[in-house]
Amino acid sequence: MSDFLAEMAASSGVRASALAAGAGTLFTLAERSAAPLPIVLGDFGVIAEIKPRAPSAGALASGDVASATARASAYADGGAACVSVLTEPSRFDGSLDHLAAVARALRPRAVPVMRKDFLVDPLQIAEARLAGASGVLLVARMLDDARLREMLEAARALGMFVLLEAFDEDDLARCRDHGPSVLVGVNSRDLRTLAIDRGRLARLAARLPAGAAAVAESGIESAADAADARRAGYRGVLVGTALMRATDPAASVRALRDTEATPCT
Repeated sequence: MSDFLAEMAASSGVRASALAAGAGTLFTLAERSAAPLPIVLGDFGVIAEIKPRAPSAGALASGDVASATARASAYADGGAACVSVLTEPSRFDGSLDHLAAVARALRPRAVPVMRKDFLVDPLQIAEARLAGASGVLLVARMLDDARLREMLEAARALGMFVLLEAFDEDDLARCRDHGPSVLVGVNSRDLRTLAIDRGRLARLAARLPAGAAAVAESGIESAADAADARRAGYRGVLVGTALMRATDPAASVRALRDTEATPCT
């Protein structure tokens, strides 16, 4: 695990410990909350992200709930298959308040919301569901086999989808055979340097689990990048920084979604 992931895991563990006092009721309350919405990528889908800050790019937005909700609504206008909301507070300025507000705004439009964070405890999945999330992102490398199974079972029990994130072939080997509610993400970012490895998506395409919907993450900045990912066999893209910087986020989502796979040359 990189130093960055270790830092995020430790910080997340502290937040998870704070949930322990209410562990007996958290899952019960989550189970009684509104039913999760399914994620439907279609031919090619865009998971559009809300994140006020990125360690690699600095501040991206004001971080208030109103701006997060407005941008999420614009993503929905552009046809986003899902909106990802960062909830990590220390390096991304994220918040569960953002997640809850976005989920409330998008539920009437049947657009699911995913909690993106460095989750280490099943209680955090119940916390996400209670806030209105229909899915969660899990980083395979941060979880040993037993904890990964526990986290996936918690999501399954609550009817939530999972985007299971991988960085290399070993990660992808652990992402196999988890069922249709688990999407597999390949992250192009080197978490030691935070630089983008432009060749990673293509190199790992042949290792993608058969039958799983694969999502390309990080470094997608244009429709051409999305087209390259589609041609490599990815069913969708998760885009954060580029969309947070977009002056017309609805049009930007539409351009990413409607791209066609670029021909081989």
